[in-house]
Amino acid sequence: MTASADLAMVNLDSSDPAGHAAFYHEALGWEVTHSQPEYAMISSGGVSIGFGLVEGYRPPSWPDQTGDKRYHLDLYVDDLAAAEEKFVAAGASKPAFQPGGERWVVLLDPIGQPFCICPRPQS
Repeated sequence: MTASADLAMVNLDSSDPAGHAAFYHEALGWEVTHSQPEYAMISSGGVSIGFGLVEGYRPPSWPDQTGDKRYHLDLYVDDLAAAEEKFVAAGASKPAFQPGGERWVVLLDPIGQPFCICPRPQS
């Protein structure tokens, strides 16, 4: 399969998004581009890591092969409908719950991990 998407962002669940972003700001030197109690983000070179508040968040145990892993990827695409069709043909599925409206589409990869496809920003 030829590349049809670029990594735009990684979003991580968090019990303290602003603190989480501050830590990675220090660890990576990336700029804090958004910071609120419910969501924070760091960015560098056109790629971002977001931290979203999840009430009752429990981090995965380490090491624990049976523990839940929590992340999702946001991918920029040129055409949402075409990308959705291509990813579904490659083994993804589209869940019924779609919180993004026309702004993004949530898909599940072949193992059930969610990811989002988002329109590439216009220059």
